[in-house]
Amino acid sequence: MRFPRFLQRHTVLVEPFLGNSSTGSVYGPAVEVRGLLEQKTRLVRNAAGEQVTSSSTLRAPLETAAPAKSRVKLPDGRTTVVIAAVRQDGAGLPVPNHLEVQLQ
Repeated sequence: MRFPRFLQRHTVLVEPFLGNSSTGSVYGPAVEVRGLLEQKTRLVRNAAGEQVTSSSTLRAPLETAAPAKSRVKLPDGRTTVVIAAVRQDGAGLPVPNHLEVQLQ
């Protein structure tokens, strides 16, 4: 089941992390992403398996490109960084498939 449009209440700008260069981090062009933003502090694990604090979670369509270390500009103007992006696939159950993007 696709992520329903009526749940896509918030719009953020995502600059996907492409890698590092000799001058620092490299990002792709900013892409507007619609999703459901929950601003709630919780502990999550980063790519290295360490526990870190997440201040917000964005639930977006599965095709969203938001790898770890991507920059995200929230509706309030604050810029944050992706800790991890986790696919939530209902495996045929009647629940919406989505990408859970955990933000610093």
